[in-house]
Amino acid sequence: MENNFKMPLMTDNIFRDDINNLIEFLQQDPIPRLTNGPKIWEFEEKWNEWLGTKYSVMVNSGASANELTMLALSYIHGNDGEIIVPPLTWISDISSVVFSGFKPVFCDINMKNLSFDMDKLRGVITDKTKAIFVTHVLGLNALTDELVELCNEKGILLIEDCCESHGATFKGQKVGSIGYASNFSFYFAHHMSTIEGGIISTNDYEFYQILRALRSHGMAREMSDETMKQKYIDDNPMLSKDFIFITPSHNFRTTEINAVLGLSQLPKLDIQNLNRVRNFNHFISNIDSDKFITDLDIEGQSNYAFILIMKDKSFELRDKIENTLSEHGIEFRRGLSGGGNQLLQPYIRKNFDINHADFPNMEHIHNFSWYIGNHPHLEMEKIDSLVNLLNETVK
Repeated sequence: MENNFKMPLMTDNIFRDDINNLIEFLQQDPIPRLTNGPKIWEFEEKWNEWLGTKYSVMVNSGASANELTMLALSYIHGNDGEIIVPPLTWISDISSVVFSGFKPVFCDINMKNLSFDMDKLRGVITDKTKAIFVTHVLGLNALTDELVELCNEKGILLIEDCCESHGATFKGQKVGSIGYASNFSFYFAHHMSTIEGGIISTNDYEFYQILRALRSHGMAREMSDETMKQKYIDDNPMLSKDFIFITPSHNFRTTEINAVLGLSQLPKLDIQNLNRVRNFNHFISNIDSDKFITDLDIEGQSNYAFILIMKDKSFELRDKIENTLSEHGIEFRRGLSGGGNQLLQPYIRKNFDINHADFPNMEHIHNFSWYIGNHPHLEMEKIDSLVNLLNETVK
């Protein structure tokens, strides 16, 4: 084994043919429209076809997708309620709940698919629960029959954060096509990239129309439904029909450049995911099952990172593993998604009184887990070298 075989956390997902397609687009004469326009609409339709949803709204990041979803949810359903969120997620999931006026309610995770602990989830549901905001962590499917049935039984909206899980499936159906709404990120390190970018998908027509307006400062003119648009015009005769702002919002728009990259990347996504699945299955099948958790629920996964979770609570062994990885040029991130336990972050500790004893699984993940980059073109020999290095380290 090489003494230093270097594995970056993620290589850029933009390929030469993507750049060539972008250059061809920009070389048109006259210069094409570069802001929100026909290429974005084309990408939204192609994304719907790939995901299996009716409507999608492309935005400038996955974080914007989260916030726009919550703002639209607040506009339609009111914000006098609670949204259940996991502590293992990205900050934008929680901050989007706060920004839109909802109260975030936290629930511990399980150690199989890193989604909610279902017993504890049932315990935090109240008559104020508006939605359950689930995170599909690092390509693992977070859904179960029990979770979906619970939402249906209680009349609770299911929102899916799929920013790390493009192409993951639940019972053969792509995640992101199952809940009331879903959010994806096209950040450069994710399954596909538009440099920066994101998208919201839904099968609810009213929600889609409100998303369109709120994407552009809340302007009614951005709705494609003429009847809905006309109602705002009729209700506000003192205003120019082109400048009716239905609720406070931001500019979440993206550019035609991002959409052109998305149109170039999307046809490659499925084969890239197959490579990642092959890599991950090989990795999880060969690391030491006495020292690491290997019985994750990986059915339907599309993992773009190798998940590594220690079984023991040994800080000494943890530090030894980290030192070994660093010495061999292998990038990693402790705590999995979002840097681990969001409940320990200043923005949470300042505003919420949390009993950390209620989150033992999250605490374990925070202290004794990592992810390592799983690139679609990663050589199997390099994966074997990584596995051997880890197994030798924990002997």
